[in-house]
Amino acid sequence: MESEQLFNRSGYYRNGYNSITSASSDEELLDGTGVVMDFHTSEDDNLLDGDTTSPGSNYVMSNGGGVLSSTTHLLDFLEEPIPGVGTYDDFHTIDWVREKCKDRERHRKINAKKKESAWEFTKSLYDAWSGWLVVTLTGLASGALAGLIDISADWLNDIKEGVCLNAMWFNHEQCCWGSNETTFAERDKCPQWKSWAGLILGQEEGPGSYIMNYFMYIYWALSFALLAVLLVKVFAPYACGSGIPEIKTILSGFIIRGYLGKWTLLIKTVTLVLAVASGLSLGKEGPLVHVACCCGNIFSYLFPKYSKNEAKKREVLSAASAAGVSVAFGAPIGGVLFSLEEVSYYFPLKTLWRSFFAALVAAFVLRSINPFGNSRLVLFYVEYHTPWYLRKSTRFGKYPVLEVIFVAAITAVVAFPNPYTRQNTSELIKELFTDCGPLESSQLCQYRSQMNGSKAFVDASPNKPAGPGVYTAMWQLCLALVFKIIMTIFTFGLKVPAGLFIPSMAIGAIAGRIVGIAVEQLAYYHHDWLVFREWCEVGTDCITPGLYAMVGAAACLGGVTRMTVSLVVIVFELTGGLEYIVPLMAAVMTSKWVGDAFGREGIYESHIRLNGYPFLDAKSEFTHTTLAREVMRPQRSDPPLAVLTQDDLTVEELQVIINETSYNGFPVIVSKESQRLVGFALRRDITIAIENARRKQEGILLTSRVYFTQHAPTLPADSPRPLKLRSILDMSPFTVTDHTPMEIVVDIFRKLGLRQCLVTHNGRLLGIITKKDILRHMAQLTNQDPDNIMFN
Repeated sequence: MESEQLFNRSGYYRNGYNSITSASSDEELLDGTGVVMDFHTSEDDNLLDGDTTSPGSNYVMSNGGGVLSSTTHLLDFLEEPIPGVGTYDDFHTIDWVREKCKDRERHRKINAKKKESAWEFTKSLYDAWSGWLVVTLTGLASGALAGLIDISADWLNDIKEGVCLNAMWFNHEQCCWGSNETTFAERDKCPQWKSWAGLILGQEEGPGSYIMNYFMYIYWALSFALLAVLLVKVFAPYACGSGIPEIKTILSGFIIRGYLGKWTLLIKTVTLVLAVASGLSLGKEGPLVHVACCCGNIFSYLFPKYSKNEAKKREVLSAASAAGVSVAFGAPIGGVLFSLEEVSYYFPLKTLWRSFFAALVAAFVLRSINPFGNSRLVLFYVEYHTPWYLRKSTRFGKYPVLEVIFVAAITAVVAFPNPYTRQNTSELIKELFTDCGPLESSQLCQYRSQMNGSKAFVDASPNKPAGPGVYTAMWQLCLALVFKIIMTIFTFGLKVPAGLFIPSMAIGAIAGRIVGIAVEQLAYYHHDWLVFREWCEVGTDCITPGLYAMVGAAACLGGVTRMTVSLVVIVFELTGGLEYIVPLMAAVMTSKWVGDAFGREGIYESHIRLNGYPFLDAKSEFTHTTLAREVMRPQRSDPPLAVLTQDDLTVEELQVIINETSYNGFPVIVSKESQRLVGFALRRDITIAIENARRKQEGILLTSRVYFTQHAPTLPADSPRPLKLRSILDMSPFTVTDHTPMEIVVDIFRKLGLRQCLVTHNGRLLGIITKKDILRHMAQLTNQDPDNIMFN
């Protein structure tokens, strides 16, 4: 039936001659997680030209009244796989449906052959287990690199202040471990560790020593920052930034060649250590996700199942992102939830299992390395002893090296005088999270004794009045809060590896600790207030400032990223504070609501939009009432749609169409008069097929007829050999009617990962809608610049 159309309730249809049939009975449908439907074109497609000859027929060419029959089988040279066909250019979107179909066909061939011999059975087992092998390798590499980065960053960070005389490769803490001269009160001071003033001037104290240490601090900070930005600019520009926005875009089906390559991995690892050690207001947690995904991408090329299928490769990258968060925070469960909630576009159940396994392996390796020397996966593991209570782009952007040096210089100059900005950000968070006890020497824990009013370290007594040290720390924390907020804003866009997790947590932890100490003192001096009277009696220890810091850190990070479930799990895995999961949940949800009141985009979605990546966010809703005909191209003022006819084009005419247009693909129709749709051919596949035919097939000339049908058209006897391109034709392109609501079209693009969709009316081709068209349309509806969508 030439015009038979198959409709469904969603408003889109598939043409009858583009069969929606599957080679097996277990046809896959949408499962709510974005799993694509497995559509296969039947072998006996009727191409509307009256040709119902079976696929097994011979090559036929008509010459007047006679028919010449050749012994050449229909599966001639061009029916064999053509190298390069089915691949994608840089900055292009993959076709999820085609990749899924390719994988299903590969799987069927393996199952069909595994009973032929023991070797084929072994190959099938290898194929089945290759997924577990690749995530195991990814977890091992991610854990090892994370341990290396942690140890190296700690060492270089301490180099800014001094050096260990016994062994230069020891950081400050390791250098003093074996010292017999250290005391509890001054456990960070030992003869084996020399400050730069002590080495250069021969004295540790005095104004001259302070200035010398200040100068060396700035010198090393600028040196590390300069080396990091030069390595990124010269060798691997993709190594800059967090990497999570680009990972999200890649996982949605976008191609960015080199972003997950070996060179990017090497430079990102080295420069991440340098950037963290420079003291810039950035973290290593986001970049560790990029590092883990680089490992997953590299190892996927060892297994044909993943190297030759972009959709399958993204399953490995989803597991790798989970491993990255696992080693970044020591939170394997949180890593899996982070991959599911925040970065992955397609997350089937088997990817959940493999993500969990990759995160487990990565965490085990990091635990074995023990980079922090505390037998834990994280630096700031805390344990509280009291329960919680329920109350009622700049100009400098054009010059990345100068921009980094400028920001690093300001950071170093301002950070050194304040001990809370001078120290490593992870160490700062650890101190802010810490619950004051008898063994704590931090300035935050210098309370006055109740008995004599003198300044002393805190004892076991509850309700402690703050001493001078606490008040000094409060002012320093307020200045640190302002400094961290300002510098984090300018640091996140620098051309060096820069994560946002740790700086955001530090900002929230500082604010939380300030609030916690303030509430603690209010409870001490005004315990008779109604808010404190019932649950904070005299003699009870009811306020834990460190808990406020932990909740503040989670709230700030949640407000920045808009993460919810995964963030709560990450924080309680990070700190061990499982008992405080309820206040964490309340804080995270509140921060999300407050953030959504200003705008529903998190920092990564905003970064994606600013960079112009073609990303359809599954979290946002399309609530407008436009139709497909209002978004499709061409519109009335546009030139007509570039199409190919199924059997009356020459090679020369086809090349002219390709050279005069920049489209990624072309609809194939029966004729210009009927406009009946046959299929869709990608520009890259056409170009590769023509070049391959000219190189390996004799008789292909510029005047050769190109046909997309099963059999060659009727040609004169002296015609050159025709070029058959049916093997590269997508016989079942997705189509919608011109009256289909755009909310349905957007939903189809999101859940099936389409790169284009054809628009028809009564079976006649009208236009095409691409992902870029949808993004431009959505930008126009929200009064944004549609030209920001840069890539095809």
